[in-house]
Amino acid sequence: MDPRKVKTVADARRIVKERGLSHVKVGVFDVDGILRGKYISAEKFFSALDNGFGFCNVVLGWDSKDQLYDNVTYTGWHTGYPDAAVRILPDSCREIPWEDGMLFFQGEFEGAGAEVCSRGVLRRVIRKAAEMGYTTYAGFEYEFFVFDETPHSVREKNYRNMRPMAPGFFGYSVIRNSVHSDFYQELLDTSQIMDFGIEGLHEETGPGVLEAAITVDEGLAAADKAALFKTFTKVMAQKLGMMATFMAKWSPDWPGQSGHIHMSLKDRKGKSVFHAAKKPDGMSDKMRHFVGGQQKLLPELLSMIAPTVNSFTRLIPGFWAPTEASWGVDNRTCALRVIEGGAKSQRVEFRIAAADANPHISLAAAIGAGLWGIENKVEPTAPVIGNAYDQTFAKRLALPRTLWEAAQRLKNSAPARELFGDAFVEHYAATREWEEREFRKHITDWEMDRYFEII
Repeated sequence: MDPRKVKTVADARRIVKERGLSHVKVGVFDVDGILRGKYISAEKFFSALDNGFGFCNVVLGWDSKDQLYDNVTYTGWHTGYPDAAVRILPDSCREIPWEDGMLFFQGEFEGAGAEVCSRGVLRRVIRKAAEMGYTTYAGFEYEFFVFDETPHSVREKNYRNMRPMAPGFFGYSVIRNSVHSDFYQELLDTSQIMDFGIEGLHEETGPGVLEAAITVDEGLAAADKAALFKTFTKVMAQKLGMMATFMAKWSPDWPGQSGHIHMSLKDRKGKSVFHAAKKPDGMSDKMRHFVGGQQKLLPELLSMIAPTVNSFTRLIPGFWAPTEASWGVDNRTCALRVIEGGAKSQRVEFRIAAADANPHISLAAAIGAGLWGIENKVEPTAPVIGNAYDQTFAKRLALPRTLWEAAQRLKNSAPARELFGDAFVEHYAATREWEEREFRKHITDWEMDRYFEII
């Protein structure tokens, strides 16, 4: 049985039995978009299909370095870190290419865990869209750097003087993608087997940096594919003796890494909600209000889109990353780029997002803000003409400059609480505050060089 034809509990049982697997791999995505999982026996898996299973809720109570939050209420030492209920998603079944027929199944938190988990918040936004009569579609684009390094070598080098897969500026180079065709082909093959198909893959501008455009799909499926793409691209690279990073910016010498999202809506008849042939730039009123909502809420939701301290090193002028809540028509200097594509492809590109964002959370923010804009008929500003970096914007369009500031804006956002729920907003904002606090404990090389002798 083809793993991607698994749709039901019965299908999941059947394919595991057909393959004679003693164990299967299961996993859930945490708040940072990290896939946390384990192997479980076939017998336990069959039971979990019917009854769910328990997964230690610490994965919703620690950071990307497994350090325990001290400022969240959902879980912590005060709860004893009990198990959280997780349900298996049968239609998430995928074959893992390098594990001799091994199957992977994704899970999703239920109960109280669903209120704070990343997939749960996106599911609620998608449900809201459905209630408004819309089906959401999204496609993610990722830039990522590849290095001739291993997890051991980067630590031995203290993350300095790392050797990229290839040197120099070779954007869209056929030389590079031909010389490194083995890596490219392995990634393309993996994407087909694991069903996060790649529409386009090319060399970007910088040493060893690639860009992949993942095939468009409906909301939840699109985010799942993006999250799995990030995870298994890193797995594949390490199995080849290399490393891939999705950090927003790993070096001050090179542009940051984007995680752009293309979005559109269709109505119940399958027609584009965004396209209106007789309107300026093909934008329907609903698309204009969708963009208006995104623009207005972007300063309040930025921590959901730029989730790390490192995210904010990318948001500087001149490096293909927006610095204000701006929008324009086919303008890549803006945070929001409207693409006039006709009835089949009229869409908005969320260019503010970086590669380090959790796909489920960033898409929830982007879609949620747009739906809020439609509901409230929010009008955007006039579109930017020319270079957005050279223009002056209203103070209300200024983006937070630090993760801490962004977390405070989220906590104080009434629309965010309406869209995502109080439990998620409180929990997520606290995790971002923690992230900034952890950063403040450390002394940077810049500080040592600047102050050690002269001050």
